[in-house]
Amino acid sequence: MTTEQAALGDAASVPAGGSGEAVSRQQWRWSVLAGMASYLDAGSIVALGAGLALFQEKLHLADAGVTGVGTLAALGPNAVGAAVGAFIGGRLGDKLGRKRIYQWDLLIYALAIMCIALAVNPAMLFIGTFVVGVAVGADVPTSLALVGELSPAKSRGKLLGLTQVAWNAGPIIVLLLALGLSRLGLLGIRIVFLHLFVVAVITWALRKGMTESEVWKTAASKGAAATAGVRQLFSGPNLRALLWTGTIYIFSSLAAGTAGIFTPYMVKSLGAGGQTTSVALSCTGFVIGILTTFLVFMRFSDRDHTTRRVMWGIGAVMGTLSYALFLVVPFTVPTILLNTFLFGVGAALAGEAFYKTFSQELFPTMLRGTAQGFTFGMARTCLGIWSYFVPHLASTGIAPVAALLSVFLVISGAVGFFLMPDTAGKSLEQIQTERTAA
Repeated sequence: MTTEQAALGDAASVPAGGSGEAVSRQQWRWSVLAGMASYLDAGSIVALGAGLALFQEKLHLADAGVTGVGTLAALGPNAVGAAVGAFIGGRLGDKLGRKRIYQWDLLIYALAIMCIALAVNPAMLFIGTFVVGVAVGADVPTSLALVGELSPAKSRGKLLGLTQVAWNAGPIIVLLLALGLSRLGLLGIRIVFLHLFVVAVITWALRKGMTESEVWKTAASKGAAATAGVRQLFSGPNLRALLWTGTIYIFSSLAAGTAGIFTPYMVKSLGAGGQTTSVALSCTGFVIGILTTFLVFMRFSDRDHTTRRVMWGIGAVMGTLSYALFLVVPFTVPTILLNTFLFGVGAALAGEAFYKTFSQELFPTMLRGTAQGFTFGMARTCLGIWSYFVPHLASTGIAPVAALLSVFLVISGAVGFFLMPDTAGKSLEQIQTERTAA
């Protein structure tokens, strides 16, 4: 092991996991609590999406411009707000510790969610949406780093896949609530946001019993924080890892973000169905995501490199086909159902779950949160810019949006498949040793 590796803190193995496969009860519990960041992230994105048309109508938001629905979507947890939080939170999580971030950011999230729930004017809605994004953006890279550092080497994908189950579960609960409360109009959406407030407060209370990451503490005790500068991300193996994870996530998240926040809006605005139909279609997609993640990703993602590539390749093809079909068939409920199935499976196999896994495996301890905060933030920034233009593109029909999303998914799929690094089943220490020697 080199001096640089020891300084960056990967000499220590995961205390409760090491290189084995067994997952302890504590590891499952802490993974669930950390994964609630993904629940609240996706839940807030989809809650905003489910209520977008209603907020627009009741608070008199414009279709475009500074006070338009595109700007609202671009500011929130789906985009710029989360980007700001991720840039800051990821770095602070490496410098100050995981616990200092995840211990407090959910309180800020809860207050901002309450601001949205009680919004009586555009200012409250826009401010609350932006702050929710900042809070959840800060939480995600630090909580995922914690899961990656406590996981056994041969179960890392399994536990990080669990956070993706939470990411899909949030929207399902949100959409079912929205569906059941749809007759109440905007009041129903306000109740949906209040549910997120309650979940955030409960999660914050339960997280108080969690301790700091042992891997991070070991690295910090060796003075690794002083030597792990941001500049190290932009050279050598760290730069290659940053470009690879950033590319697959930026382009795949453009499609996932569009599906999450704009599907109900486009279904309703393009005349394919009403509010109830649009919410039900979105909910189906997230159910498919949970089943695929649980039955396929969590079971096979830690097996070996070849298995990972096969999973990614299948998912990339299905994801691309999911939006390419809108270029040849009408935008109707049957074709949206087919799109939902193809994209739900495709995104689970060639999307955020693998991005989360590789983001923990490819970076040293004291740069792990910084790196993921950077790529997560860049992806949400790009998504924010894209979200601003989606309503404009969709106003002429689904074809322009579908064509661009198909291109984005081809890029993500090809880069992920052909350049995927071989890290499956290896300890964090072994991965860093191999990457430094390469």
